[in-house]
Amino acid sequence: MNQNSLLNHFPYPFKEDSYRYSNNSILLKPPASIEITPNYENEINLKRRLLKTVPTHCYQALPTSIEGQWEIVELVIDHLTKYYPTHFEVYKKNANWTLFNKLLNEEQQFIFGDLSSTFGEPLNMIGKHVQEDLIYMSQRDDDLFLDAGHLCFPSNWSLAFKLGMKFKEIHQPIPMFNENSLDDRILRFLKNIEQGTPWSRKNWSLMAGNRLDTSLETFDLWGKDRKNVTSENAGKFVHLRVEVQKLFRLSVSNGLLFTIHTHIISLEQFSLNKVWLKQFYTILSELPDFILDYKGISSYKTEVLTYLKNKLDEVG
Repeated sequence: MNQNSLLNHFPYPFKEDSYRYSNNSILLKPPASIEITPNYENEINLKRRLLKTVPTHCYQALPTSIEGQWEIVELVIDHLTKYYPTHFEVYKKNANWTLFNKLLNEEQQFIFGDLSSTFGEPLNMIGKHVQEDLIYMSQRDDDLFLDAGHLCFPSNWSLAFKLGMKFKEIHQPIPMFNENSLDDRILRFLKNIEQGTPWSRKNWSLMAGNRLDTSLETFDLWGKDRKNVTSENAGKFVHLRVEVQKLFRLSVSNGLLFTIHTHIISLEQFSLNKVWLKQFYTILSELPDFILDYKGISSYKTEVLTYLKNKLDEVG
């Protein structure tokens, strides 16, 4: 993808000149749970390698999730064939389904509702055809629970550790997340999402390197890169990472599907957009320490700000 195309397609996450934790969800239009980008083949190949080498990092599920998993399979296939009909087709003969993935020249055959046809992992089966990670949250006892996940590209968290947790338990490490009852308000919003009215939000972080798999289990492989950032190499080495998260109410299980599409761009490429460059410099300059610490930026904030300031001086 050339630089102009990358900039045009990158989901810039900021609307204001400052950033604080908030519910920044907006109605999703069009209501597509998935997006195919020029990175499709590379990211699918990476997903499949990770699923083979570190399967427990990438897939976890409770028995209570099976109904929801099949709903997700149906919804994702419906969106693949509806929004990308030149790339995907599905043939259904009663419970016997065949998904035709023309991008990979593959056929995926399975019996809908039969776990033996998907080796007991319907969420993983469909996840191998989309760039998004797929999280299933069940809703019961007036709360949300993480019951299943196909998660190949996590941003510094562990699916195996979080499995089965309630919403607030999952987000407990986020500093000041409960300030002014933000956690209560977001949980209430999620529980009230209606079927047929999906929402979308963006989450962001900075990262040293360009690794998509930043699972907590592999922190020893990528966390040390934060110490190697300099103002000279920050442009190529440091990347802005943005997750586009989409939320869908499932009609049968009444659970929620979260699809998470991760996008990364180097600061060098990002800085070609002068409006973004100026705004992000302002945001990072005044970002509170508790957010810097949580996002892992503190140790190289100065180097990044120096790089951004130099780029601003170049453009006047």
